[in-house]
Amino acid sequence: MNIRPMIRKASGESQPFSVEKLKESLKRSGANTNTINDIAIEIENWIVNEIKKQAAKDSEKGIIHEKPSEFYAIPSRTIYKKAFSLLNRKTVSSAARYKLKDALMEMGPTGHPFEFFTGEVYKALGYATQVSITLNGKCVTHEVDVIATKDKHQRYIECKYYQSTGKNANVQVPLYIHSRVEDIIHMKKADPQFNDFTFSGGIVTNTRFTSDAEAYGKCCGLHLLSWDYPKGNGLKDIIDREKIYPITSLSSLTKAQKATLMERGVVICRQVSQNEAELNALNLTKNRRRKVLEELHDLISNGYK
Repeated sequence: MNIRPMIRKASGESQPFSVEKLKESLKRSGANTNTINDIAIEIENWIVNEIKKQAAKDSEKGIIHEKPSEFYAIPSRTIYKKAFSLLNRKTVSSAARYKLKDALMEMGPTGHPFEFFTGEVYKALGYATQVSITLNGKCVTHEVDVIATKDKHQRYIECKYYQSTGKNANVQVPLYIHSRVEDIIHMKKADPQFNDFTFSGGIVTNTRFTSDAEAYGKCCGLHLLSWDYPKGNGLKDIIDREKIYPITSLSSLTKAQKATLMERGVVICRQVSQNEAELNALNLTKNRRRKVLEELHDLISNGYK
């Protein structure tokens, strides 16, 4: 039987497994070349063996498929979990970077921690930030998720948080936000203390925008920030460049422990790095605390000191 490694995307479409794409995703985690090559070989062999096993089971029942590679294609999500598991055994900090998208998904379900995380993103970009503020507009009052101020420019940011990678922010989102921002800006321009300020609106999402949403945002002057938009300067790029990894990236903490930290406003690893006393609320053993700090510092600085 001629078996080609095949994967099935979330859309249901099957396509040939690409070793190069897997290597590229692993490379972004910071793993070394030997680790990347070892994992890629193991994953490719594993996919082939899984397809063979499933085909053999059906063959015993007298079921033969004309294109077994395509019919038994392995879900891309399953491959991701396998790659993460292998990477986590070899280098915990690289595994944390590899699971970055999932880490953002773990900040739910309310989305409130993602607002504080967005505030930290803008702080890293040089803005002074305020989170969850009520402002008066010309017509009504508005709850603003994040206010970011720099160089006499103030941006009013709405956070759209989703717990599914398949959920994207459509054009209705910027249409709605634009009207709210305009109401706020009209009021701000009438305030003498903001005479020499400029203003804008923004939307940050942990997933993606539809093409119509991106087009509308660009047309009306809204600053859109998503997982990979703007290209080369999306959330994933900023997080890696500025090393503002979410606290949910850490595999040495349980979900409950991460939730406890987020409830206390601790949403990025740097906050614990700068104040290790934040871990006191978790009542960790000495050994567990050491492991958390090792992973945390390795993630941030590529080497625990």
